[in-house]
Amino acid sequence: MADDVKKDARRVVTIEAEAVRALAEHIDDGFAGAVEAILSSEGRAILLGIGKSGIIAQKVAATLSSTGTASFFLHPAEGAHGDLGMVRPGDVAVAVSYSGETPEILSLVPALKALGATLVAMTGNPGSSLAREADYVIKTVVDREACPLGLVPTASTTAALVMGDALAVCVMRKRGFREEDFAAVHPGGTLGRRLLSKVSELGHTGDEIPRVSAAATFTQAVAEMSAKTFGVTAVLDDERRLVGVITDGDVRRAYERGLATDDHTAADVMTKDPKTIEFDATAARTLHFMEKYQITALFALDGERRPTAIIHIHDILGRGAATANFD
Repeated sequence: MADDVKKDARRVVTIEAEAVRALAEHIDDGFAGAVEAILSSEGRAILLGIGKSGIIAQKVAATLSSTGTASFFLHPAEGAHGDLGMVRPGDVAVAVSYSGETPEILSLVPALKALGATLVAMTGNPGSSLAREADYVIKTVVDREACPLGLVPTASTTAALVMGDALAVCVMRKRGFREEDFAAVHPGGTLGRRLLSKVSELGHTGDEIPRVSAAATFTQAVAEMSAKTFGVTAVLDDERRLVGVITDGDVRRAYERGLATDDHTAADVMTKDPKTIEFDATAARTLHFMEKYQITALFALDGERRPTAIIHIHDILGRGAATANFD
């Protein structure tokens, strides 16, 4: 029996995975037009759907809202009984219906247009009534459902969810949504709170900062890096100003070049003019900077280019965090 269950589960996963892969072929000018409509709109994105498509619509609305696009879910049945009052001219209504023939949604189409909303159909039936009425069509076509009866929405709802994510991510990227923007709308989340913090709050200061003089020996520099465990040390001039850094990569290169001896100083093996950050920079800006330049640790400087803190990417994402938590 267990083997039958595993076989059936693998069949479901395979069918849905194939359905998702096939979606790439259906991304066309209709999809691009929907993205542009949301970007250019002065209104909100309104997601509509009934049943399981309604659940998908709620998730897409939540994803759009959390990535910089004001959005909400409107239940079609409630819309027909007064909730259409929430719709304003310039809004973009995204109706999710695999068949494109959902009566509750079709009955709202004339009213949505009369209210000045742009209509986007997210449907698996490009020839449907909904698609014909829409300004833009996002195609979520699947060959078959994973349900053995071919009746329960499974692959089709997965396709709608994935296409909704694609819509939200494309709008997010075009809008230039940044880590600090994410933090602003996620103040209750762990990552959101951390991204709103400053380097001065999350960074390491005082004796925790790894630093050696430019005249320090190679051995002294490596010892400082090992003691402070950031994989880097600042190299300072006589005025304690930053003139370079030594990273693990610099140490490896020193061995390759025959510089890994005490006949050579920190200045001989350091990287000059390293990337740095301001002491009062936000963690969101710092994270963006780290990702852009593929840096895991940054020194924060004062106005005299003296190191006031060092911050590691794990100080922002959380110790041991491999990925961000977007809950």
